[in-house]
Amino acid sequence: MSNIVCSGVDKNYGAVNVISDFNLEVADREFIVFLGPSGCGKSTLLRMIAGLEEISGGTVSIGGTAVNELEPRDRGVAMVFQNYALYPHMSIYDNIAFGLKRMKIPKADIDARIKAVSTTLGLEPYLSRKPAELSGGQQQRVAIARAMIKTPKVFLFDEPLSNLDAKLRYHMRVEIARLHQKLQTTTIYVTHDQLEAMTLADRIVLMKGGAIEQVGTPADIYGKPRTLFVAGFIGTPNMNLIDVTIARGEAGWVLRTEGTDVQISGHGFDLKPGQEAVLGIRPPDLVQAPSTAGNVLTGVADLIEFHGNDALVTFKVAGKEIGALVDAVSCPKTGDRLTFSFDEARIHLFDKTSGLTLRRDGGALQ
Repeated sequence: MSNIVCSGVDKNYGAVNVISDFNLEVADREFIVFLGPSGCGKSTLLRMIAGLEEISGGTVSIGGTAVNELEPRDRGVAMVFQNYALYPHMSIYDNIAFGLKRMKIPKADIDARIKAVSTTLGLEPYLSRKPAELSGGQQQRVAIARAMIKTPKVFLFDEPLSNLDAKLRYHMRVEIARLHQKLQTTTIYVTHDQLEAMTLADRIVLMKGGAIEQVGTPADIYGKPRTLFVAGFIGTPNMNLIDVTIARGEAGWVLRTEGTDVQISGHGFDLKPGQEAVLGIRPPDLVQAPSTAGNVLTGVADLIEFHGNDALVTFKVAGKEIGALVDAVSCPKTGDRLTFSFDEARIHLFDKTSGLTLRRDGGALQ
């Protein structure tokens, strides 16, 4: 059993509190991703779990044992850093074996373990080389092998792919996903890259200002954002966010913004007349429609971004830039007048003051 429990965890640097009352349970064998902008506290939390940062308050437990007072080497964790931290004068074999040699593991056992991990990570041809003779992706695999060989209870990854180019990042992301499927080791992975989070995680812990903003599966985080911050942070292209005022309508509700009124039934939302809110619509949920259609956003295309099969068309509504994702084959031209409609079941509404979703079910879409 290698579950991780953080109970009321705090972190202070002098009088400055950077993490306050953090509570989270990571199940045995689960792959959790800490996601958030720079400075949100995700790496600090990881380092507290690893024992590299002192815990100011609360308890961290691994496998049912409180580890606050344990040295990093006694916690049963292995950590892979953004910086590979390989010894340049040592061979790849010696880099991987270094920790085991310090633990005085017999050479025959070290050889057997290195053979196993190097086979898993495709490092057999490089064991006699020095780190400088390897690519960035290969060096990161060596760092992972060095962590794997200790057979830890928990893997901790601190932005391990940040130094790689886009193609290598994709390749290593796939390798890490396959590695987890094979080893089933409890894993916490820190990143600011939402694509890594969405493709790797069983659950995402989205953080802001040292606190949890939302925890959920990638599908939940994308489709059921509980706050305006989550809605704006998750999704590429970004969700369109439009300030509106809520009013009663003849057959439901009206979302009013400058020059545009949007009629909705309001089913599933908790709305109040006069309430200031933010309407959220993802670019793929805007569909080109005739100007006679109901509930439309109209504007002139002022920017076209080609994405391959799709194109992102940008136009303005009430002075706000709006993006719509369209089929590249039927892409409009700059200067064309556009009309887009949307399905009410796909929209999001947030209270402008609190930033909380106005959906009664916490953000679930139909």
